[in-house]
Amino acid sequence: MAIFNKSTSKKTVVDSTEKKVINNVVEMDVSQILSNPAQPRVIFDDYELSQLAISIQHNGILQPLTIRESGDTQNYELIAGERRLRASKLAGLTKVPCIIMETDGEESAVLSIIENLQRTDLNYIEEAFAIKRLIEFLEVTQSEAAVKLGIAQSTVANKLRLLQLSNEEMTMALRNKLNERQARALLKLPSEMRVQAIEKINAQQLNTAAADKMIADMLKPKKPAEKKSFFVKQADLYINTFNHTIDSMKKAGIDCVAKKKKTEEFVEYTVRIPLK
Repeated sequence: MAIFNKSTSKKTVVDSTEKKVINNVVEMDVSQILSNPAQPRVIFDDYELSQLAISIQHNGILQPLTIRESGDTQNYELIAGERRLRASKLAGLTKVPCIIMETDGEESAVLSIIENLQRTDLNYIEEAFAIKRLIEFLEVTQSEAAVKLGIAQSTVANKLRLLQLSNEEMTMALRNKLNERQARALLKLPSEMRVQAIEKINAQQLNTAAADKMIADMLKPKKPAEKKSFFVKQADLYINTFNHTIDSMKKAGIDCVAKKKKTEEFVEYTVRIPLK
């Protein structure tokens, strides 16, 4: 078993039965590393993994994985580095550099989620699932989870609200590149209107403020189309008849004057016909 000393960068070999040195970089068999049950990442892009595998083949693993003793003497539990582990297996590696941390299952779950939350390639849906998984794994409240993660309780609550979206809505929001606030704003809409809103935000390339306004407009009650009653339609026919009559009188040389006044309650039509 090869151990890399940070200070000297020299590799030494120790007996495989010897207890691993805590916090030193150690080469471990990939078969001995088990996934963390609190692993927050739920999406692993095959293309990105293949690209990372190619990089690992050429350059090696630049950042060691973080693991802990799992309680059985043969295996270790992964704290951080799920993508690196998967890509290493894809690249055909049998051993990977690891740092062994002395920590329990609860601390391991927290560290795994914190490490992933700090990574820029974890999307907001994965962050929400990560926090939910932490709460369920540790059986803690939102406030307690916020303290452990070092973030505000309101941030935890806002992220968890995203999980009220359906799987289809989550997928569409990510695919159409909605940001976290835009995705959360969808919750104001009834479910049957959300897909339409996602498509509009993407098609019109709306920023957060514009998306909020669009959603607010979608929530406004639509005014019912005004329908003329039978009486109003009949009144319009008579008024048209008056207009034709006045036109005929003027053509006949009668200098008549017509005035029309319309309010919400009535239409007043005055016709003055000179006698001389």
